[in-house]
Amino acid sequence: MVMQVEKTVQLSGADLLIELLHEQQVELIFGYPGGAVLPIYDALYRNPIPHILARHEQGAIHAAEGYARVSGKPGVVIATSGPGATNLVTGIADAMMDSLPLVIFTGQVASTVIGTDAFQEADVLGITQPITKHNYQVKDARDLPRIVREAFHIATTGRPGPVLIDVPKNMAAETIQQVDWTMQPVNLPGYQPTTEPNFLQIQKLAEAMNQSVKPLFLIGAGVLAAKGTDELATLLEQSGVPAVSTLLGLGAVRDDHPRYLGMAGMHGTYAANMAIQECDLLINIGARFDDRLTGNLNGFAPHAKVAHIDIDPAEIGKNVPTAIPIVADAKAALQQLLKQQLVNHEKSDWVVALKQNAALHPLHYKRDGLKAQQVLEIIHQVTKGEAIVATDVGQHQMWTAQYYGFQKPHQWITSGGLGTMGFGFPAAIGAQLAFPEERVIAVVGDAGFQMTLQELSLLQEYRLPVKVVILNNQSLGMVRQWQTAFYEERYSQSLIPVQPDFEKLAAAYSIQGVKIDTLEQAQQQLPELLLSDEPVLIDCRIEQHEPVTPMVAPGRALHEMIGVKPS
Repeated sequence: MVMQVEKTVQLSGADLLIELLHEQQVELIFGYPGGAVLPIYDALYRNPIPHILARHEQGAIHAAEGYARVSGKPGVVIATSGPGATNLVTGIADAMMDSLPLVIFTGQVASTVIGTDAFQEADVLGITQPITKHNYQVKDARDLPRIVREAFHIATTGRPGPVLIDVPKNMAAETIQQVDWTMQPVNLPGYQPTTEPNFLQIQKLAEAMNQSVKPLFLIGAGVLAAKGTDELATLLEQSGVPAVSTLLGLGAVRDDHPRYLGMAGMHGTYAANMAIQECDLLINIGARFDDRLTGNLNGFAPHAKVAHIDIDPAEIGKNVPTAIPIVADAKAALQQLLKQQLVNHEKSDWVVALKQNAALHPLHYKRDGLKAQQVLEIIHQVTKGEAIVATDVGQHQMWTAQYYGFQKPHQWITSGGLGTMGFGFPAAIGAQLAFPEERVIAVVGDAGFQMTLQELSLLQEYRLPVKVVILNNQSLGMVRQWQTAFYEERYSQSLIPVQPDFEKLAAAYSIQGVKIDTLEQAQQQLPELLLSDEPVLIDCRIEQHEPVTPMVAPGRALHEMIGVKPS
């Protein structure tokens, strides 16, 4: 029951907004001021909440994403109208696809001139409608209490996602006479997410698991968002059923768990992909069956009955026909499943065969020159697989997913659905701000890093001990790999031979910079650099033509992998 506290005072719209952020227990704001949000920033000056001034709005929103991913709290972002708002679009779309809770406040021109192409006017509602869970424009400042409370509720419940509030400048600047912002329960009759599973569907799933000869769990980010990893670990022990994960599900099961077969999908392990192709019951918990996981849908899990647990009913049956649909919060569904009598499959022929697959066809690479895989194995050894790691998209992302070996939940921050270059470094900053005592590493490519490297200013300003590891192959690595495999080595605009001196770049921001050219240098220098209490930029000059393997080519089924290590 919500405690009723009467709050009837005279405030400006901006002052009221900041009071509402305090009410929502906002600990940190990421933003960039401009004309349309000056009343909001003036109110923030009078009634402070810690604010991180990014050097570009894209850096601000990616930092908010990293903060939200590791903390589970909503990331809060403020940007001005027009270009300030449009610079957020990539991050908003990224958060929407990867189900990250954000509440974004954009300035807008005064409501009296909306629609006149006023200076720095943009139709932010129209632009962001397809990429937000919901968006608002403030038409009456007295509506701010309802709008802000609804926005935080929508962003953080059900399937999390970004919610945007567009605030015309006059709505923030005007004084509201006797505004009543007494705390009221959020009432949204059209938005009532189903969190508890249907008991009969849970029984059906338990019966299917007991009757199955080759059951398999597919673990997605929904388990992490629901904070259901403890229940999942208990279920793995109780049922003995093996598990694979999606890219965003990494960390939900520790990498060295005896029933864990690794990541599945385009660059998944042989054991994980073959388990999907050979199972007779596939139990998806909190994943959305995206194309990079499934490969050719016509050949995906051909022998399996599919059960799908997801809080978003729109995902169930969208891509893969589902025999046992369960709309629920993943944690709640796992708790109910644990109450069922389940057969233990640990010593079955199925589990034995999967372990043999994993032993016969492990991840592999040629150990000549300095390889990204070696760098990541060293990082894993030094950090014991317990650091928070953020990446962009591309080869370095896949190598990190394959070779870092995550040991805990909520350590892995990456751009999964949208595949955003420039995401990893500012996301790592957001994670470090969320957990100042944790070791945070941004593993980035040389190309993506150059999209948001201006945020090095934040490492300098706050002395954030983020370690930036550039896996530098002087190319758009994954683009080059595809050009090698599918375009007869025509490297059209994918090679980057001219680059900044990253050591000198670090020095310009008063940060230690180091270049590593050989495996011996990596073995000698990385332990000390990674364990430093200061920010460090590490330029690892890796082999340019090394591909990510295994790989499922576009249009192929998961069992049609190339680059698998022979038995």
